[in-house]
Amino acid sequence: MTSGAGLGGDDPGPYPGQVSDPNASGPDGPAKAPQRKTRQRTAVGSILAGSNQFRTASQIHDELRHQGENIGLTTVYRTLQLMAGGDELDSIRTDDGETAYRRCSTGHHHHLVCRSCGRTVEVAGPAIESWTTQIADEHGFTDVQHHLEIFGTCADCAALPAPAPPD
Repeated sequence: MTSGAGLGGDDPGPYPGQVSDPNASGPDGPAKAPQRKTRQRTAVGSILAGSNQFRTASQIHDELRHQGENIGLTTVYRTLQLMAGGDELDSIRTDDGETAYRRCSTGHHHHLVCRSCGRTVEVAGPAIESWTTQIADEHGFTDVQHHLEIFGTCADCAALPAPAPPD
């Protein structure tokens, strides 16, 4: 899985100040602790399962409130972070610097994200994989990981008339 700005997904950790459990390991690094299935986790998961777009904690919280769920924004943030840390979600950093989350397929991939409507397409990038390896080799780097998100305007949004300038 790939995610933007070093969040979630292929987290190579530990980073300075981050401790990993030396007894927990697997082929992809430290094993992820199983997460409890709570009412809040189920509610947040169902919101994300019903969408193909990245969504922020605030957007998910608003939708939960409209559905009559009484779950606090802090709980939504914490639940999303736990789910992303457990490789259940991918996360990206939006243009405003906020983290947005989405359920994705497993395996290494990248995202093409519409800036207007949030439509997201998972894409493979063999040329990017080759380029990453080449650049790392040229500079003597090993054990390299990367995160790539491509932002643009989807065809549907591009076909919409431009908004009128403000008076």
